[in-house]
Amino acid sequence: MIVDDNSEMRTLIRSLLSGVAQEFVECAGGEEAVAGFAKERPDWTLMDVVMPGVDGFTATRRIKAQFPEARILVMTQHNNTMLRNLAREAGATGFLGKEELTQLEGMIAAGGEITDSGLPR
Repeated sequence: MIVDDNSEMRTLIRSLLSGVAQEFVECAGGEEAVAGFAKERPDWTLMDVVMPGVDGFTATRRIKAQFPEARILVMTQHNNTMLRNLAREAGATGFLGKEELTQLEGMIAAGGEITDSGLPR
């Protein structure tokens, strides 16, 4: 599942992951992501942070509260230590700055927990 309020970013992410995924669910906001996760149960959720309405951290917390096994990779153009800590506290599996999107396919293909993403276990 790709959650981002920018449709061009969702298209870019989909194209970056075309080698490791066949099906994509797209959501334009956090509230839609929470509902979509419950319905679709995706292998991975790629979550933007800054979105109108329900932000990515709140959506991540809500999804993880219902589905503790959910693998959520928080992605943002605002890559800093404070946001990494907020992602970890929300229950994210990993964190990736949008300037690092070239690493996305490898991270998803590796499966399991992302340990080199700045989110310690």
